[in-house]
Amino acid sequence: MRLKCTGRIVVAMHRARSHTRQMAGIDSRPRRRKASLPLPDKVALVLQGGGALGSYQAGIYQALETAGIEIDQVAGISIGAVNAALIAGNPPELRVKALRTFWDRTSAALPTFPIWGGDIGREMLHEASAAFVATFGVPGFFKPNPVPPAMAWPGSMQALSFYDSTQLARTLDDLVDWDLLNDGPVRIGVGAVEIESGNFHYFDSKKERLDARHIMASGALPPGLPPVEIDGKLWWDGGLVSNTPLSHVLDTQDADLLVFQVDLFAASAARPKTIMDVVAREKEIRFSSRTRQISDQLVKLRTEREAIRRVLKKLPEGMHSDPDVVRLTEMAREYPVNIVQMIYRANAWEGGARDYEFSARTMAEHWAAGEAAVASTIDRSELVAQNILDGRTAAFDLTPR
Repeated sequence: MRLKCTGRIVVAMHRARSHTRQMAGIDSRPRRRKASLPLPDKVALVLQGGGALGSYQAGIYQALETAGIEIDQVAGISIGAVNAALIAGNPPELRVKALRTFWDRTSAALPTFPIWGGDIGREMLHEASAAFVATFGVPGFFKPNPVPPAMAWPGSMQALSFYDSTQLARTLDDLVDWDLLNDGPVRIGVGAVEIESGNFHYFDSKKERLDARHIMASGALPPGLPPVEIDGKLWWDGGLVSNTPLSHVLDTQDADLLVFQVDLFAASAARPKTIMDVVAREKEIRFSSRTRQISDQLVKLRTEREAIRRVLKKLPEGMHSDPDVVRLTEMAREYPVNIVQMIYRANAWEGGARDYEFSARTMAEHWAAGEAAVASTIDRSELVAQNILDGRTAAFDLTPR
């Protein structure tokens, strides 16, 4: 079943007894607040990279918090890593304030200007705002290097990028409690790529202590931003390999799980008509990388494991202790997972510069779009919950475009 939407919901799961008990009103597990959706043992938030579009993720988090949906794990790439740190590194009552402070700070240089000429005028203002950012940088985030990289000393950070991101380190230190981020209740993982080996790695608060460097490494997109050095190695933006950290959450799953996956670039969109459309569409395809692939793999893997479990049940009792059967049983074991996927749909006036247009007006509109996507999901929560209870695999588009 499909309805037109801004938030695309993919539910891939098997029957979860905890969901059944909760919907029946007999779940004994305490939660701090009554939520607007049936909640399993854990809830994760997955945040894709996308620069200025990240305020859409902030709006989604605020709406989830208002709905009483508490986050136990968060994973991010690039700007998603920044938002993830602001969430995991603050107590629940301060998270929205920290997100708001960050996004107000980064959009402070471009206040709200009057608009004339409809979408054409808005597109001109959009491109002008992006050009301002490219020229002067973003407050609290990055600024142009005083010397162009071609003129800088080879091997220096100035030779490896056009901008200096040290401001972001100060911003993160101002807004994030690193002890809480590392030792608190919300597990965080951020993805980055080691330059020399090309290997992708998730820095995970359950495995190592994170600080501003790890968050900045996840968002160090070349050639704009410089690589970040951690323990003698240089790291770039994780989006170079995968812009969607869903796989990390699934790889670390140890309980029934509900995932809110927030994508800032749509994998599918209309055919381009202008060269600016081509720039925008190329970026959508590149940065929506693996979102659909990972979701499809999840469904395929779970279908295969279900088939294995059915075959294992048919084996004679005496074979259950066979080492190969024991190993196969363990390989086929899994926890239920539900993925609620919300994808930002660009406005007609947003072109290829949408990820670095940090104006106050656009930030506020992206934030509001995130809140609206969650509101639409909550409005149809009974439909989502029924599919959870039935154990079906289904895809829903629920938010009107």
